[in-house]
Amino acid sequence: MPGRTWKLCLLLLLGLGLGSQEALPPPCESEIYCHGELLHQVQMAKLYQDDKQFVDMPLSIAPEQVLQTFTELSRDHNHSIPREQLQAFVQEHFQAKGQELQPWTPADWKDSPQFLQKISDAKLRVWAGQLHQLWKKLGKKMKPEVLSHPERFSLIYSEHPFIVPGGRFVEFYYWDSYWVMEGLLLSEMAETVKGMLQNFLDLVKTYGHVPNGGRVYYLQRSQPPLLTLMMDCYLTHTNDTTFLQENIETLALELDFWTKNRTVSVSLEGKNYLLNRYYVPYGGPRPESYSKDTELADTLPEGDREALWAELKAGAESGWDFSSRWLIGGPNPNSLSGIRTSKLVPVDLNAFLCQAEELMSKFYSRLGNDSQATKYRTLRAQRLAALNAVLWDEETGAWFDYDLENKKKNQDFYPSNLTPLWAGCFSDPGVADKALKYLEDSRILTYQYGIPTSLQKTGQQWDLPNAWAPLQDLVIRGLAKAPLPRAQEVAFQLAQNWIRTNFDVYSQKSAMYEKYDISNGGQPGGGGEYEVQEGFGWTNGVVLMLLDRYGDRLTSGAQLAFLEPHCLAATLLPSLLFSLLSR
Repeated sequence: MPGRTWKLCLLLLLGLGLGSQEALPPPCESEIYCHGELLHQVQMAKLYQDDKQFVDMPLSIAPEQVLQTFTELSRDHNHSIPREQLQAFVQEHFQAKGQELQPWTPADWKDSPQFLQKISDAKLRVWAGQLHQLWKKLGKKMKPEVLSHPERFSLIYSEHPFIVPGGRFVEFYYWDSYWVMEGLLLSEMAETVKGMLQNFLDLVKTYGHVPNGGRVYYLQRSQPPLLTLMMDCYLTHTNDTTFLQENIETLALELDFWTKNRTVSVSLEGKNYLLNRYYVPYGGPRPESYSKDTELADTLPEGDREALWAELKAGAESGWDFSSRWLIGGPNPNSLSGIRTSKLVPVDLNAFLCQAEELMSKFYSRLGNDSQATKYRTLRAQRLAALNAVLWDEETGAWFDYDLENKKKNQDFYPSNLTPLWAGCFSDPGVADKALKYLEDSRILTYQYGIPTSLQKTGQQWDLPNAWAPLQDLVIRGLAKAPLPRAQEVAFQLAQNWIRTNFDVYSQKSAMYEKYDISNGGQPGGGGEYEVQEGFGWTNGVVLMLLDRYGDRLTSGAQLAFLEPHCLAATLLPSLLFSLLSR
């Protein structure tokens, strides 16, 4: 069956104007959800405002019957079904999005977790309680039919209930879930976290990696690899060594996926260094953004389209979909058609893997397996040397993505440039001081409402003026871990700014958002491929983490002044004096 499907796919791709170019394999085998004439006609007819809506709709009958009926209908209309009839066909053969999931209230949810008592500001404490309530709203459980008839769903079956991001995202996502889990653990919901972890581990056992999200059309791409860190956070809260023992080999299997499929060699000054990149060699438009990807490809020569689609998938794998960070390959630096994600060695990916290798060494030591502990310690040391040689820039005081084609660093500002500080993946004890100077020199501390995702306005959602919760965490916790009082105080100030932005928007709109526009007093973000979404899993998680860390100091009052570099010391002095006097 797969061979016949692949031949049909190849013929279809040729028929859709890909010429004689060799086609890459499709995102998954489904001729409804991943590739094929049905997907093409429905998505290009734009029956729905958001392409994701169609590929999230379950089938009413078996896929073979749906395809047969569609083939006959298409043939009767010379492969161009009128919109009204296409709409009627979809309504007859598909169910509404979200039917395969049911609301779920976590059994371990409780009214008043301890961390709420640490929050001094009464308004912030009430708000934290409301965010804690949101876990019930974001809880989902799969219906039994997803297990008994998997072929009728784009949803990948998971045994345990989970927390979704919110909005259009009604399935779980890989890297989102790390910050969600951090928030759940503060809410004392370790059993919910264990179930979500088990879902991810089961996916690794089945597919060899954690997919981007819980849909078949995401299968061939992953996301920033944080599974090992998730396990570490769970262990810190529960000390559940038995669970680690049962799953340590699965954690190793996931890291093997990145080694086997995402490794690239960088040659510098006669030495070769092995690092990792985002890379998804699968063709065709992304099913959940099919019409946009197709229209974008139409602006390019036929021979360049498959490569574009693969690069868009790599951008989605990075979690930064999309950003000027990846747009370094075309004449127009603001156009997605110039995306070259796989041609860059990203700082954050390699910092995450460096951290995972350190944790794996720690895990194996805990389990008494010294040889495996030594293996991962060696891998971390090799990666640390590669990070220093290829990505670190001593003059600037930060790490930068490395451009494989042009053999140079991309020295633009992105919060990801400081991920090794957050991941503890550096050897120079003076790194925090240099990172602080880098933030000052880049004028990042002058932004009052949050750390910008970049300093470029491209209209993409992972660029200025948007700010994202996980990127705040990367910088804030990176600085907070430093021994320097000055770095710790800047970390607090950045936390204060982010908390106030989130709190002010919540006060106005009674909602949390996936991203925020920090250019105009802090508003829900914009740009990119879809409307800003409410929810929102990782935003809630990061806010709860900051309220837990700084709850005795954070306030809900008016915004603080800009942290201009030249007056930074003056800004910090009163806080430092207060700190010394109160000891």
